[in-house]
Amino acid sequence: MIKKQHRFHGYNSLNFVYRQGQTVRGPLSSIKYTKNPRRQHYRAAVVVSKKVHKSAVVRNRIRRRIYEVIRQLEPKIVEPYDIVITVFHENIATIPSDELHKLLYAQLSQANILQNK
Repeated sequence: MIKKQHRFHGYNSLNFVYRQGQTVRGPLSSIKYTKNPRRQHYRAAVVVSKKVHKSAVVRNRIRRRIYEVIRQLEPKIVEPYDIVITVFHENIATIPSDELHKLLYAQLSQANILQNK
């Protein structure tokens, strides 16, 4: 799980990203992101709808898996971005973790969120 300072708080924060942000789509999820100059650290949220899976257990597992990948990529996120990852396919709950890592790494790199070292 990511630190509390890297999580969204409040509905208006998500609305800000949905209104102002740019989108990068992948096969299983999309990333909406925008720079937030009022912050010093990035913030991330994962949105998993009931349409993806009826079971709350599975939706929470998807959320935890994505937060773990973001936590691993944290040193490469250097600017204060607001990031919302929307999951729209249930296969993300069952794919191997290395595939999930590659998928999210590719999407975040395409969005120029990650710093190349």
